[in-house]
Amino acid sequence: MTAPRERTVVVDGMALARRLREEIASEIAALVAAGHRPPCLAVVLVGDNPASISYIKGKRRACERAGMTSRELDLAADATQEDVIDFVTALGRDPGVDGILVQLPLPKGIDTAAVIEAIDPAKDVDGLTTPSAGRLLAGLPGLRPCTPLGILAVLDRHGIELAGANAVVIGRSILVGKPIALLLLERNATVTICHSRTRDLAAVVGEADVLIAAAGSPLLVKGDWIRPGAAVVDLGVNMVDGAQVGDVDFDAALGVAGLLTPSRGGVGPLTITMLLRNTLEAYKARTGIADA
Repeated sequence: MTAPRERTVVVDGMALARRLREEIASEIAALVAAGHRPPCLAVVLVGDNPASISYIKGKRRACERAGMTSRELDLAADATQEDVIDFVTALGRDPGVDGILVQLPLPKGIDTAAVIEAIDPAKDVDGLTTPSAGRLLAGLPGLRPCTPLGILAVLDRHGIELAGANAVVIGRSILVGKPIALLLLERNATVTICHSRTRDLAAVVGEADVLIAAAGSPLLVKGDWIRPGAAVVDLGVNMVDGAQVGDVDFDAALGVAGLLTPSRGGVGPLTITMLLRNTLEAYKARTGIADA
């Protein structure tokens, strides 16, 4: 039986992000009041991509509001791969830097994977280095990718029980699909990863108590695919006829899903929030300073 329309909880990602950032800011204020320096995030920008510059401004504002120090380090678009790697390596040796983020995409001619691997894993606040991924796979403590952490924050703050739940992840990227699948496994969910070769995707989705849609395919998931009452997290950011839509048909999912994130204002605001959280956790792990 389809759940009544008013029972779908639509996630306000901005409001949740504000609450979480207030908690982070409170932790940092307590550390500073106890005589410790604030955590420091270094953001490396290569070139002058307008979108990247805009993202960095947002990260700077978020750091300032949380009481965290930020460093913006710019390299010219014609910087060589060796220049960038040397720069990132130097940040890894700097005791005053707790987190390193290399703004992507990098200019053509620079091997993104090689630059990421130059990041000190203890400062890898994006959770993208091979050591970080390996620790996630092995179930060892470490820094996790920010968007998957944002997904967990949404589910946890809305009381979604993960232990024993059937979780379906559509998408297998190293940024979202694979890490969120592993994080859900850590929480004792039964996880199915789907992709472009999955047979009868609608039937698999229909078994999901928790659905994570991260395929990058506009309006892929139809309303009648969704199990009534399921928690549906949409990571899709697609432009169709000048409008942003997700991987889930939002209007059709209303009244069926128990929990639903919109494409705009859903998980997105939580990504920078989890970047702040990772920087704080990296700071505490590196310095040995516990919560004040």
